[in-house]
Amino acid sequence: MSEPSKVVFQVMWNRLISIVEEQAQALVRTAFSTSVREAGDLSAGVYNEAGEMLAQAVTGTPGHVNAMADAVGHFIRRIGRDTMAEGDVYITNDPWEGTGHKHDITVVTPSFHHGHLIGFFACTAHITDIGGRGFGADANDVHEEGLYIPIMRFADKGAVDQTLLAIIRGNVREPDQLVGDIHALATCNEIGHRRLIEMIAEFDLADLTGISDFILSHSRQATLDAINALTPGVAEGQMRIDGYDRPIDLCVKVSIEKDRIVTDWEGTSGLDKKGINVPLVYTKAYACYALKCAIAPEIPNNAASLAPFEITAPVNSIVNAVHPAPVALRHVIGHMVPDTVYDALDKLLPGLAPAQGAGCLCNFQVSLRPRMDAPAPEDAVRAEVLTFNSGGSGARATLDGMSATAFPSGVMTMPVEATEQVGPVVIWRKELRPDSGGAGQYRGGLGQYMSVGAREGHEFDIQAMFDRVDHPALGCRGGGNGAPTTIARGDGTPMKGKGKQFVPHGGLVDMAFPGGAGYGEPQERAREAVRRDLALGYITAGFAAEQYGMAQEDIDAVLAQAKRGEVF
Repeated sequence: MSEPSKVVFQVMWNRLISIVEEQAQALVRTAFSTSVREAGDLSAGVYNEAGEMLAQAVTGTPGHVNAMADAVGHFIRRIGRDTMAEGDVYITNDPWEGTGHKHDITVVTPSFHHGHLIGFFACTAHITDIGGRGFGADANDVHEEGLYIPIMRFADKGAVDQTLLAIIRGNVREPDQLVGDIHALATCNEIGHRRLIEMIAEFDLADLTGISDFILSHSRQATLDAINALTPGVAEGQMRIDGYDRPIDLCVKVSIEKDRIVTDWEGTSGLDKKGINVPLVYTKAYACYALKCAIAPEIPNNAASLAPFEITAPVNSIVNAVHPAPVALRHVIGHMVPDTVYDALDKLLPGLAPAQGAGCLCNFQVSLRPRMDAPAPEDAVRAEVLTFNSGGSGARATLDGMSATAFPSGVMTMPVEATEQVGPVVIWRKELRPDSGGAGQYRGGLGQYMSVGAREGHEFDIQAMFDRVDHPALGCRGGGNGAPTTIARGDGTPMKGKGKQFVPHGGLVDMAFPGGAGYGEPQERAREAVRRDLALGYITAGFAAEQYGMAQEDIDAVLAQAKRGEVF
């Protein structure tokens, strides 16, 4: 049989990408957790027999898929290739051999064709609860952060391990939801396998060797070409962020060299006592993502396109935490990695990197229960409700930042309706936050206002997972800073940006999520752009006058036009 042509190989490559996208969409449709169904906090991928990632789904987060790129190798080593069989399904939530914290379940399924192992399908999803202290930063070590599932068989030749399921059910707050999510993960891998076998039959292949070599060789060469087209150089980037009870300094040295780009995190703060530490696999995921977005965005993600980006960090720095460091909120620090890389990259490749944005997701989890200060109604229940929200992204050299949009995670903001249907939580307010985007030639994206409470008869704990309270996003090349995060009780009492905090019956939590920073001098912004921002309510009259020098008569004219409904 002759080797397929390059055109045929390219068709097969595109088919693999469509297969894993169908795999991901199957997970979205069948998952129980709103973090998967509504926010898309997941990943899916296909791997060759050696455990090298060949294709990833478009749907999903870089923190998951880039971290999961290394995971299958751990599964092969732990399970043993010789013991693998058709019908097997493997599982883990190991932070260091999975995707960075226990709240991510990774499921790997070997793919067999005519009795021979030809590859693997893998997927990951964030689950609402894994036991322990719950999803938050308050743990003192990883053992307090919930149930640990080492790499093991979930199904052995098609038979699900019922003992494992009983252990899981006995240790989590939402057992039906979690077990449903695990079955959804296993099922989406099976769908990917079926489509792969259909492709193999259509193209008359014996295995994935040929297409694997084509994908990896072409991806590696294309990435090397993109790197080698750059001017070599070295620059440093820094960022200071809130941390838990002390500020955290992220420091990186980016080196553009022949055939590689190295990011070295020497000088970054050491481990924190609380669960905001980051396993190196997650730091690598977001550092690689930042570089690929800037330098090689058109090249699909796979093992070879990621390989030329090398990441090093001191052991037990906050970006290279080792066991048993608490890591539940590793995203709070990990999502700041790209903007730190961009601070260095802006010095090497001016005009390419954006200004700083909100960075980490504006997540919070609400643990609801019947009120305990007085008799509760009979229909009061316990529930865990996790909601994903976003601040604004930083402005770019030629475009405004995106409002209420998660960069770098790409996770979607969850609708109020989807959040309220999973428990007795009430979202009283959710709207864009005027004036929160930093002023500039290009404006930073807006954050959001959000207010949350509980239905009658309930009290709750809120797990805050915010940053940018004391250290807002910094402007680039003369741009203004984004607005900081604020969180307070409904009566104005300030609350902490991180940690579990009690809210009594009838209480309310008011939050303002951060804006992205501006790019370029504000006086360089086009007058029509300022007028449009004012008309649409993105900025107030005071902001237009103070930041952009807009005259009062112009402000009055714009507001009058907007009141009449005239289009800008």
